[in-house]
Amino acid sequence: MSGDDVIYKVDDLIAEDIDQYLETHQHKTMLRFITCGSVDDGKSTLIGRLLYDSKMIFEDQLAALESDSKKVGTQMGGIDFALLVDGLAAEREQGITIDVAYRFFNTEKRKFIVADCPGHEQYTRNMITGASTADLAVILIDARKGVLVQTRRHSYLCHLIGIRNIVLAVNKMDLVDYGQATYERIVADYAGFARSIGIEGFTAMPISGYQGDNITALSENTPWYSGPTLMEHLETVEVNSARDAEKAFRLPVQWVNRPNLDFRGFAGLVSTGSVKPGDEVRVLPSGKTSTVTRIVTLDGDIEEAVAGQSVTLCFADEIDCSRGNVIAVSDNPPQVADQFETTLVWMNDEPLHVGRAYWLKLGTQTVSATVQHPKYAINVNTLEHTAVKTLELNAIGVAELTTDKPIVFEPYAENRTLGGFILIDKITNATVAAGMLHFSLRRSQNVHWQALDISREARADLKNQKPAVLWFTGLSGSGKSTIANLVEKKLARMNRHTFLLDGDNVRHGLNKDLGFTEADRIENIRRVGEVAKLMTDAGLIVISAFISPFRAEREMVRTLIPEGEFFEVFIDTPLAVAEERDVKGLYRKAREGTLKNFTGIDSPYEAPVSPEIRIDTTRTTPEEAAQLIVDTLLGDA
Repeated sequence: MSGDDVIYKVDDLIAEDIDQYLETHQHKTMLRFITCGSVDDGKSTLIGRLLYDSKMIFEDQLAALESDSKKVGTQMGGIDFALLVDGLAAEREQGITIDVAYRFFNTEKRKFIVADCPGHEQYTRNMITGASTADLAVILIDARKGVLVQTRRHSYLCHLIGIRNIVLAVNKMDLVDYGQATYERIVADYAGFARSIGIEGFTAMPISGYQGDNITALSENTPWYSGPTLMEHLETVEVNSARDAEKAFRLPVQWVNRPNLDFRGFAGLVSTGSVKPGDEVRVLPSGKTSTVTRIVTLDGDIEEAVAGQSVTLCFADEIDCSRGNVIAVSDNPPQVADQFETTLVWMNDEPLHVGRAYWLKLGTQTVSATVQHPKYAINVNTLEHTAVKTLELNAIGVAELTTDKPIVFEPYAENRTLGGFILIDKITNATVAAGMLHFSLRRSQNVHWQALDISREARADLKNQKPAVLWFTGLSGSGKSTIANLVEKKLARMNRHTFLLDGDNVRHGLNKDLGFTEADRIENIRRVGEVAKLMTDAGLIVISAFISPFRAEREMVRTLIPEGEFFEVFIDTPLAVAEERDVKGLYRKAREGTLKNFTGIDSPYEAPVSPEIRIDTTRTTPEEAAQLIVDTLLGDA
């Protein structure tokens, strides 16, 4: 054999080894887990130790870690493993975790993504973020301190979010001389609490993240402990994907794949169950059925798709299916509803606005949703149910929720993908809450749309006009009612069919039960918006004159009205000018403190950003303003 042949043979062997390694690595299971607990329980140190012991630290990283450890000083002069995870400057300065830090590592048996969650109560919302996709939670307890308030809080949240694999890691055993009695007392205390919140079982182990006891090998310092090491348990515990594969087939559609006229498929991630060509499936919420003909992937067609795989399904029939729909096994589909009982974890500095419309994102579905007054909030320290009017930052509460159209769902306890959702502020686009659907309300199943023979278009044709909403907004005293009245008179002389909804008039009847708190103002506009929608369905031109101080509610009404039929009319009057007019004496009372929640004084007014019509009342007379509005309306009609 020549020298070249030897080289080629060696290259073939190396390539074969690489292929075998890649094949083995590709089919490893993935475990997502979090570490949580109270402040300074050693979460970041434990993750740093896991990275170190699994040989996932490069030489330059190790050198930097040793250097940084000398700068900050450690309890025993060694490596401060927490510095591997605490990446923010503020975290290193304070020695705490603020944001969720994600790290990837792998062993011969499994791949891991670990989230280091903050222990401070004010960062609870960050902890929820890390827990939302986890299969397992490592709850750390400082052996010197025992079970603390934040230990209970994080345990409750982990159970609430659906994590059923709990590891109770009693850490810093080296600082209590590895005392067995101390360990057993802490485990017994935690077991009592765990039972009270519904945690059916957990795996307890004594560890020292700093010294490495019982992390990857059983420690001689705890001869009385015979359970698994932390790494051994992480490598062998059953992951959610294994359980998900046994459930009924569900695939939320993310994208309709139509590269050419000869191919049409529906792409998404299989959330539960499995599917094969020939299986009969149902598309929800429409309920249409078909048969799977192909399962397409980047690497070609496959004979079966299981939970956790991203695939494209092709159907035998040309049925309607789009993003946000859910493809499910035909004889066991999920539910469809528009009213639910939910648990909400509020994650925003601004409290919940009852009745305000938020975007609800569940899987690939996005709809508008409103939250009713919470039934109660949950005190995670005592598990008491307390009466509340709203939810503040980090609060957990149970409330009913309504969506503007039916969504496909399953209870969160059965399916995280179709049961877990987030709420998004429509104006700021900030995520304000994470939620879990419990069940649909019976009334959502009993109330159905009644088909009507006379259409919206037919009613408008009878009146020979295009329906519209002229939504006047501005400060009290800006001149909304005066200008709105002139607009209606001009339209009436032109034989247009109109109706004027005035803020004061509506509060004498439809909204007489509402006050002027922020929640009541939101409900006031919601009701008026629904009335305006019904009136446009009747073919009318609706003129609405309300302060309507919040952009979110004005945008909510806009979404109720067909595109091109909503005109936001901003009656722009400076506060000082409005106060000078003050024909009702309201500003004077507000300044004196006898009239609370008055817009412009002690309640905010959010001016329109891009109104269809803006009237500057310091430069335009009411007559001129009314003519401008009529010309704009009829010019677009």
